[in-house]
Amino acid sequence: MRGKTIHELEIGQRAQFSKTISESDVYLFAGVTGDFNPAHINQAYAERTAFRTRIAHGMLPAGFISAVLGTQLPGPGAIYIQQTLNFKAPVVMGDTITATVEVVEIMAEKKRVRLKTVCTNQADTVVLEGEALVSPPRNLP
Repeated sequence: MRGKTIHELEIGQRAQFSKTISESDVYLFAGVTGDFNPAHINQAYAERTAFRTRIAHGMLPAGFISAVLGTQLPGPGAIYIQQTLNFKAPVVMGDTITATVEVVEIMAEKKRVRLKTVCTNQADTVVLEGEALVSPPRNLP
């Protein structure tokens, strides 16, 4: 399995990953990261917030972007350098989130690629958007 090198990438190339967020996903994410904010894990508390229910950690769907970059576009061997994130809407248990990345700039001399990154839910609502800067895999002997 190998990713696409800088010479195999083109402006407009896209890749996606989708997953339905489960309660287990949220609890496992809390356990791995140590983020036990009650907005994510305590329904009684969450009912008193603006969202009126528990929401998934914002970094959980952001991780789906990482999955696309590391497994599809550019793929294995890519090195994540930078990511901007703008959280647009909450993600709740049961939402199906699709992370999409799209090549928007190829900086061959710097061996870098800029990608538009967007996560949407099943209603096509943007829940997260930003940009990633990635170093694609190099040709290996």
